[in-house]
Amino acid sequence: MKFLAITLIVHAPHPVTGVRKATHDRFREVIDNALLAEELGFDGFGVGERHERPFISSSPPVVLSHLAALTSRIRLFTAVTTLSLLDPVRAYEDYATLDHLSGGRLELIVGKGNGTAQRELFHVTTEDQWDRNAESYEVFRQIWRQDKVTAATRFRPELTEAEVWPRPFQQPVRVWHGSATSKKSVDLAARYGDPLFSANVTHPMEPYAELIRYYRQRWEHYGHDPAAIAVGAGTAGYYAAPTSQEAIAAYRPVFEGQLALQKRLGAEPVFPTLEDFVERSSALIGSPQQIIEKVHRYHEQFGHTVLHLHADASGLSDKGHRDSLELFQSDIAPVLRREIPDPPFPWGPVLAKPPLEAVPPSADR
Repeated sequence: MKFLAITLIVHAPHPVTGVRKATHDRFREVIDNALLAEELGFDGFGVGERHERPFISSSPPVVLSHLAALTSRIRLFTAVTTLSLLDPVRAYEDYATLDHLSGGRLELIVGKGNGTAQRELFHVTTEDQWDRNAESYEVFRQIWRQDKVTAATRFRPELTEAEVWPRPFQQPVRVWHGSATSKKSVDLAARYGDPLFSANVTHPMEPYAELIRYYRQRWEHYGHDPAAIAVGAGTAGYYAAPTSQEAIAAYRPVFEGQLALQKRLGAEPVFPTLEDFVERSSALIGSPQQIIEKVHRYHEQFGHTVLHLHADASGLSDKGHRDSLELFQSDIAPVLRREIPDPPFPWGPVLAKPPLEAVPPSADR
């Protein structure tokens, strides 16, 4: 099993103290968390994309390019790239450039995104968002694979024998499809034989398990090999301590602060108590053994081989957050890596053939 640390770069008041960090300090925290993730041995670090409050993750290519310069091993993910809002040509240019700069460490998780404010910002409607997402992905996919592209598009100017530069480093970049509640995104992933990443955050297990089952059905419907399926899944929260009592005590103020915020915003909480949140949500809160057992319980339903944890402290102290991540890597990850398989593809650059500069001189003789 592989493990990602991700951030949506939420810029909101601390759930316990009510203090909000300066924007500059919040970005610095993201950088520090990415460096920590690489230091501790995480397999990937993901940055979300949102164009509305309370997020400041509107430019993931910029953030990930900075992280590419500061790291050397960890793979760099988007979580997610909101293709329904983007020009696929411009998105390709940004991400192909980033992929070269990172040495082929880029992976994309794409999705339509959500939120009324960002739809209005980009003049995207609820009626056309899925069509925009599918069209953008199809054009993006063609550009990555073809030197010249012709596409009769609805939502951007048509392309006729268009050349887009730079040409790719990865051939092609691996694209996961992020899915929260819609069969449309699941079907798009299955149609193209792409891996699926289940959000698995807001609700109990079953709605997400149902979508993953549908993905497997559609995958076979489109004629793909079932053994080639790869599924990732998110988590609603994470905190590990040597005992469950310690973990619950440390996380309770965080949960209660988040619950109070939901109530102030008029939202009906899905999980009204911390005990219910720990039991029925995807949150991994408890002792190492409890967390291992819960991941296995979800794996039985999802068959996932990649798991993400939130990279942010989310109200915990910096020391508590680091201690918890260190405990994950020392006591939890080794067991899950041993007991749950990896995805059915190499965890590295997707290269159809070695770059020209890597071919030994004798190859030309």
